[in-house]
Amino acid sequence: MLLPPVHEKTELIEVVRITDPMRHLSAADLVGDDVAIWEGAEVGDALALISSLPDSERYRCFAPGWGIRAHSATDLLFQIAFCFQCHGARLWGPGLPAGSEEFQDFDPDSPPALELLQRFRHA
Repeated sequence: MLLPPVHEKTELIEVVRITDPMRHLSAADLVGDDVAIWEGAEVGDALALISSLPDSERYRCFAPGWGIRAHSATDLLFQIAFCFQCHGARLWGPGLPAGSEEFQDFDPDSPPALELLQRFRHA
């Protein structure tokens, strides 16, 4: 999965359990229950897992169950909502260039995706 260049400024990640998946097709903010804060080495590990997610063919459901909010020391950089059922992730946020919101495909059965999902569940 391609992360935006601004990901290099990430110092903190909020892990979000999405409670209303249908609103995330075009929502301005990632909404759900904040279940964890990742800092330090956890940030680098999580971003490495996300960037290593291999491509896949996306289905149409997009009902994300998990997401992240990536923050610099002072600002929200970007958000990602992950749907492990349809193989899709929505990437958006103020740190991305205008008009660069996008959906990306990933293989939810790949080792990096399974590791990421396990980390979400243990958060």
